[in-house]
Amino acid sequence: MSQLASTIDVAGIRAGFPSIDGDRVFLDNPGGTQVHRSVYDAVESYYRDSNANLGGPFVTSKASDRILEEARSEAAAFLGAASGSEIVFGANMTTLTMHVSRILCRGLGPGDEILVTGLDHDANVAPWMLAASDRGVTIRQAGIDTESCLVDVDDFASKLSGRTRVAAFGWASNGAGTINDVARLAALCREAGALSYIDAVHYAPHGAIDASALGCDFLVCSAYKFFGPHMGLAFGKRELLESWRPYKVRPAATEPVGHRFELGTSQHELLAGFVAAVDYIGSLGWDALLGHERALGERFLAGLPEPIELYGIHGMDGRVPTFCFNLPGRSPEEVATSLAGREVAVWHGDYYAVETMKHLGLDDGAVRAGIVHYNTEDEVDRLLAGLAELA
Repeated sequence: MSQLASTIDVAGIRAGFPSIDGDRVFLDNPGGTQVHRSVYDAVESYYRDSNANLGGPFVTSKASDRILEEARSEAAAFLGAASGSEIVFGANMTTLTMHVSRILCRGLGPGDEILVTGLDHDANVAPWMLAASDRGVTIRQAGIDTESCLVDVDDFASKLSGRTRVAAFGWASNGAGTINDVARLAALCREAGALSYIDAVHYAPHGAIDASALGCDFLVCSAYKFFGPHMGLAFGKRELLESWRPYKVRPAATEPVGHRFELGTSQHELLAGFVAAVDYIGSLGWDALLGHERALGERFLAGLPEPIELYGIHGMDGRVPTFCFNLPGRSPEEVATSLAGREVAVWHGDYYAVETMKHLGLDDGAVRAGIVHYNTEDEVDRLLAGLAELA
């Protein structure tokens, strides 16, 4: 078992999540975490005290203006942007990527190329494929190392060329939980003259982000993966956002930089909830949060029944505590259903990691369990006990 001791008050943390009660074990976190009470309160407060559209001279509209600008400032700090002008809000990562891919590809055509990877969630693959198809652009795919479940950096580099306009890749695999060297991949893109587009959805609950330090051009994630509401946010370099012509209704086409890429009225109540979620993470500090996660991840790995086949890195270095595995002789659905009968929630299938499952040769996908800071040693042990019984 793990030699690391938790440095956080897990019982106190769990008390702040109203949905965590009774006997249910939430290890389905990669699909969306539980929501902190402060987020509930912020959303309720918005509806009670500030509910109005933007730009009016009256009290509630001015309050909504302030909430939007506070959310931009908080998002800039959370993602490592230079200012709130480099922040774009949207419904979720998928919607943002669909929108950005259309804007970015509208000036491309035959002879241009877009590079994707075999490790990404389909939200960072299919939008580029669809946009490329519309414009006659060639899609290329970088392979993966199937042992480590990381992007094959050499293959990625070999497929970049003077024709590559965009390279889209993920920070942490939503399937295997492995962490790519995104700073290196972004550097390779700069050398090739290609724009880099990072999917940080799965990394965001598990570590600090500094998009400016990474040197990427665009980075996107979703707040419901880090204890907040259902909404997405993105960092984009200001010079890019200023140069792109967005799809926008005419009266709003001259809005400030980040605003110009947001379609329709913003989700003001969710922005208030987003600010609360970021403040909650800040109140814990990443060191304490990640220390607890690592201890639980090591506990899981140390107790994994021998027949289990784990995909990707087998230690906690170079990964987040998301684990993709199968039990020989049992289908992923059978394993997940059996665990659900024990009130232990895990996922099965491909969880939109379509290309990853193809590379691993897993037609039925795999089981996925994901740990976050509100999970406990007892919950990890309940998962292990369920797997041991099935094995």
